[in-house]
Amino acid sequence: MASRRPRDRNDQDARPDGAARGEAGSGLRIDKWLWCARFFKSRGLAQDAVDGGHVQVNGERVKSSRHVKPGDRLRVQREREVFEIEVAGIPQRRGPGAEARQHYRETPESEAARAHVRELNRLSGPVSAGRPDKRERRDLPRVVKGRGTGQAESDGGET
Repeated sequence: MASRRPRDRNDQDARPDGAARGEAGSGLRIDKWLWCARFFKSRGLAQDAVDGGHVQVNGERVKSSRHVKPGDRLRVQREREVFEIEVAGIPQRRGPGAEARQHYRETPESEAARAHVRELNRLSGPVSAGRPDKRERRDLPRVVKGRGTGQAESDGGET
């Protein structure tokens, strides 16, 4: 009887396609790919986004253990931004942003839509932090009339 040694965690598993686990040719987990491509600051955030349904691969919702490979189309929703990208490569490591951008291509429609949303956000006024204080209540009529929140104009001697 042959003795079997316990499998080590670092052993390379033999896969049916002949590729070893962790090699670049066999793809990469989607949560790890999103983290390496710098769509999320941590792998945990990427995993939560995938599990929450904010990431789709080729039009379908997936689990975070799903492997992506070059040619896959991803739809990533991050807060108010929606990215539609095509996977161009599998990163070896989480490098700088310029290196990360080489591993995907964003569709022109996605770029235009994100630019439009950015412009709308820029044009909308600042979001209120709550109930205005006394100074903000005084400034409110000037803002509404379009005069801005600058220094008070000459109102009979007061400055």
